Amino acid sequence: MLVNLSVIIIHMKFMTVLERDEDGVWIAQCPAIPGCVSQGVTREEALANVREAIAACLEVRAERGLPLTVETQ
Repeated sequence: MLVNLSVIIIHMKFMTVLERDEDGVWIAQCPAIPGCVSQGVTREEALANVREAIAACLEVRAERGLPLTVETQ
């Protein structure tokens, strides 16, 4: 099952929100996946880190039998 999930992740696209905190660090979050947040010193690093976070969050949610995503507007 997890092997199939990895294949699915490659083809899924998620909206990501990027913003800078008061220290200038980039914060990236995926609103469709509760708790899926990462950061980076640069914008590119934050995006790379949130991609890893998305994959990890989806894997954990699948293992726990939770819905992979929630509906967002």
